[in-house]
Amino acid sequence: MMSRERKKAAAALHEKLQILRSITHSHALSNTSIITDASEYIKELKQKVVRINKEIACAEAALKQADSFPTVMVEALGHGFLIKVFSDKSCPGLLVSILEAFDELGLNVLEATASCDDTFRLEAVGGENQVDEHVIKQAVLQAVRSCSEISGDDQEE
Repeated sequence: MMSRERKKAAAALHEKLQILRSITHSHALSNTSIITDASEYIKELKQKVVRINKEIACAEAALKQADSFPTVMVEALGHGFLIKVFSDKSCPGLLVSILEAFDELGLNVLEATASCDDTFRLEAVGGENQVDEHVIKQAVLQAVRSCSEISGDDQEE
């Protein structure tokens, strides 16, 4: 006969194996098969961790690239608009380039605040306009790209 302690230990082991079986979604009945399934499950989890870490690294790299590109927000304000531009890099002529884009679109800028030191920040409020917000945003982004390309060409010479 089994001693009481051995029965308790066997019952505890059986309970833990059933929990393991449940966690790993195993349909095995024998203890050996439950442990084998758990081992396979752990390997799958390790592969998922590696894949997720790669995805995180890619996302972080994409964010670093996105951080270097400007943020442009255009918002309709009743009878006007608000444009906010931020870039962690400023280049010579960027403000002029953006203001020329506004002029080409026929935007009437009523008030603007800009900072062009190491970073670039512009907040402009305009009067009534017939130009779509998306068109304004694309024009500002194009002005920034053009200025960055010209600035990059100057640095190469």
